[in-house]
Order: sequence, then structure tokens, then C-alpha cells
Amino acid sequence: MKLLEERILRDGHVKEGNILKVDSFLNHQMDIALYQEIGKEFYRLFSGCGVTKILTIEASGIGIACVTAQFFHCPALFAKKSRTKNIDGEVYTSQVESFTHGGSYQIMVAKRFLTPDDRVLIVDDFLAKGNALLGLMDIVDQAGASLAGCGIVVEKGFQEGGRIVREKGVRVESLAIIDRMEEGKIVFRPQE
Repeated sequence: MKLLEERILRDGHVKEGNILKVDSFLNHQMDIALYQEIGKEFYRLFSGCGVTKILTIEASGIGIACVTAQFFHCPALFAKKSRTKNIDGEVYTSQVESFTHGGSYQIMVAKRFLTPDDRVLIVDDFLAKGNALLGLMDIVDQAGASLAGCGIVVEKGFQEGGRIVREKGVRVESLAIIDRMEEGKIVFRPQE
């Protein structure tokens, strides 16, 4: 998605450890006009897949999921990273390791919100090592729901996550794939 790549080049910053900071427009402060274009693109890519639910993980994926769900006319659902008093009843859980946070945590989704009748599109802001996607895919599998695919805003193509998920036969559509980040320079994979 050319618009996204241009925005990353203009406002993104590469930090030590292959961390891409896009917090001024994507995952802290949110550019809603850009989110609208992201949602439209995910709809274009997955509109024929019978999606009934958009699933993401808190917190950065929530805004993207909400905007995307508008185009699909379906609910957005997010996996919580901690059990709160307002989660009642049974839950699906999965263990996820975080590249960004350097730790492991359990995600959960209330069983009443994800059923075998659902056709799920997973969306998230980043794909690096693939752990968040694998955890969300595990929850979809536990629910007996079907997976339409995964929509990713930014994929770090030089890390193994995309390959791991695609080798499982899952359709992954990333709007911007970074082939490398070196000395503060971002190089995107050519768009097909």
C-alpha cells in the first residue's frame, strides 16, 4: 500500500534492535484517515471471504480492527492480555511471547463471542516473529471457527513470522513489508 509506505518513510523511525517506531500515526497516536484507507484495503483483499468477525489483540490492533469491521459490517473482537472482573464465564486462552515487550503473557477471549459459526479475519498492526498471530489462530481453532486469513499493516519480512504463518497454509496479506532496516533506512519489498 503505497500511501502507508510513504507515511512510514516520512514519519517512522528505526531504533536499535530493529524496532520501527510508528507511534505518531499507527500504534499510539492514530491517524484515523489512514486507518480508513487501511480498513478499505483489508476489505478489498478479503471482502469475498464471508468474514463475520474481526479479531485482534489488545492494544495496538483495536483501532485497526474497529475501522476494518465497519467495512465488513461485523463486530470487532479483541483478545485481552489479562483477566478483568468484567470477563465472566468461560474463555479461550493461549500463551503468547512478545517481541516488543520481551515477555510472555496469556491472551483470552470469552467463548460466547467466538463460535463455530464465525468466519474470522485476524488483523494486527505488526507481524515480526508471528507469536501474536499464532496465539490468535490457536483461539480461532479452539472455538471451532474458520479462519479467512490475517491482515497485517506492517510486516517485518526479514523476521520469520510471516514465513511461519504462511507455511501453515494461512493467507497473510501485509500492506507494507519491510525487507530490511539498516542504519536508519527502511527498504520495502516491492509490491506485486
